[in-house]
Amino acid sequence: MPLDKNGIAKRIAKELRDGFYVNLGIGIPTLVANFIPDGMQILLQSENGLLGIGPFPGKADIDPDLINAGKQTITSIQGAAFFDSSASFAMIRGGHIDLTVLGAFEVSETGDIASWKIPGKLVKGMGGAMDLVASAKNIIVAMMHTNPQGESKLLKKCTLPLTGVGVVKRIVTDLAVLDVTPRGFKLIERAADVTVEQIIRATEGKLIVEGEIPVI
Repeated sequence: MPLDKNGIAKRIAKELRDGFYVNLGIGIPTLVANFIPDGMQILLQSENGLLGIGPFPGKADIDPDLINAGKQTITSIQGAAFFDSSASFAMIRGGHIDLTVLGAFEVSETGDIASWKIPGKLVKGMGGAMDLVASAKNIIVAMMHTNPQGESKLLKKCTLPLTGVGVVKRIVTDLAVLDVTPRGFKLIERAADVTVEQIIRATEGKLIVEGEIPVI
């Protein structure tokens, strides 16, 4: 069956490596904080000025003054550092973020990402997404494979305003794990009980399928 949001986040957590500095975008990406492997030292960074984000708080641990860039209440780990947003963006623009996990409305087969605006809908702005996709060493997208209308979000070419061009390396959806390659999307893994044929039908962009596809 397709992965739920926590399943997507849990799979992305397998991409983490000890010592990584990681920025988690709004939505599904924030859930990755709950699945960091035991014993692994990861420093989660937020654009509003925090290095050392912990898991989401339980009701008894909520501090309304401690939030991430998406205005969600969070926790901090021992040794966390607080600073202003200009220092945070200097860290991002200086190339010190090893991995960024973002949500997206669309991703193209060439790695373009549209993640910040749907024309006609009111938005507060792009936030830090453009800086992150321009500067992070690795970009992974966490999203549903199709939109609420059942239309593919993995396209030949994005139709919405772009956040970055040719920046996405890997995509984890409710149906599959895919890499962006010079030849198009390459299917790496599939969700349990999801067939390759289902993934092909749900992917508008060019999809490369080679050999047996393991289950996530």
